[in-house]
Amino acid sequence: MTPSQMPPPPARVRIPAPATAPDPGAFDRRARAAALVAIWLATRAVMLHLLVTDRLGVRGVTGEVSVLYRRWHEQLSTGSFPFGDPTWQYPPGAGALLLLPSLLPFLTFFQAFTALTALCDALIARALLRAGARPGGSGAGAWLWVCGLPLLLHLPYARYDVQVTALAVGALLTLRRRPGLGGVLAGLGALVKVWPLLTLLGAPPGRSARRALLGALGSAAALLAVLALAFDHTLDFARQQGSRGLQIESLGGTAYQLAHLLDGRPGRVVHRYGAMEFSGPYASALAVLSLALSGLALCWLVFWRLRARRWTVAVPLDAALCAVLLFTVTSRVISPQYLIWLLGLAALCLTSRRTSQRAVAQLLVPALVLTSLVFPCLYTQVMAGTVLGTVLLAARNALLLTAALLSCRRLWTSTVTAHTTTSAGTAEPGQRSWGSPHR
Repeated sequence: MTPSQMPPPPARVRIPAPATAPDPGAFDRRARAAALVAIWLATRAVMLHLLVTDRLGVRGVTGEVSVLYRRWHEQLSTGSFPFGDPTWQYPPGAGALLLLPSLLPFLTFFQAFTALTALCDALIARALLRAGARPGGSGAGAWLWVCGLPLLLHLPYARYDVQVTALAVGALLTLRRRPGLGGVLAGLGALVKVWPLLTLLGAPPGRSARRALLGALGSAAALLAVLALAFDHTLDFARQQGSRGLQIESLGGTAYQLAHLLDGRPGRVVHRYGAMEFSGPYASALAVLSLALSGLALCWLVFWRLRARRWTVAVPLDAALCAVLLFTVTSRVISPQYLIWLLGLAALCLTSRRTSQRAVAQLLVPALVLTSLVFPCLYTQVMAGTVLGTVLLAARNALLLTAALLSCRRLWTSTVTAHTTTSAGTAEPGQRSWGSPHR
């Protein structure tokens, strides 16, 4: 058969590829993210409305920004930190943060400060959402932040603690893969309000912890040097901070007020250093006792660090929440904005399914509600030492104390006790060790 007579080759039959089925999990994630964005927009609109009207309780919540922060901003713009001002009790990094509204010259100081606060709020929510989408993560953290912050009403937008919380959240989220950068963010946060330095407490032992610590020291020293060269009276805040007394909202203040309530005479309240403090017999002794308890809390945290042997991806988050809780409940001052810190750290813990602090985060939700009742809604009752005001404050502080003790117990159990009940060098099923003392 000649080539011309050969039959043509059979045509290739193309079999269509099977259609890819849509991923229901991806659709659900997008739907939940869209719902979270909608809730964020709705709740933040309400918070901004409350901020502008400022009619709840004692009012004057916005005065912190429109009067006090603005005055500090104007003085910082002249090249000097507030000097001899008893209300200035913050590390010099706070001055740099208060100058940021100058980046928006087309807005008033109040508008620019609020816009930057809302931006940091949104960045925290986005960071928590992304952290929860990682393998082993959970979206509960983002939901806690978005739905929990409005429980403090408009207070978060009238303070700069959302910005500080953003630095702490960023430090903890980057600590795992880039410990040096996590340390840098923690150091910058510490120079604004000290407590973000506690985010390094749970850094895994070895090279990671050293890199994080060096990053924190380096960034804090660099920023402090720049501020010291550019401004006068950079360290004047330390003198004011050391003179603070027993604030009425602290645990010691609650005990003091309960004692006065039992004998029928309210404690004497005075306005000092920008806060309401008790003045009278034993008030100074209780303030000193609070400092001693803070020292004991630090000792316990160091002891835990030395004994801990089991490090998972959730340990740095859990340790940060535990440390800040301990220093909050033992402080001479528990301002309502402290709950912003605790909420951010609790939400960060819930982004990991391995966290030991889930029950602690649940206790903080009613504490947020009670905090808003204490300030600003019924603050006049608290200052007057009435039964209602004292009971509300005592209930809030009891929740915080319970949360702190429970946090310590769960952190210890998950990192120390759990290790002793498993074979050496192994982790429990479903858990992965992170770091090693031998690295």
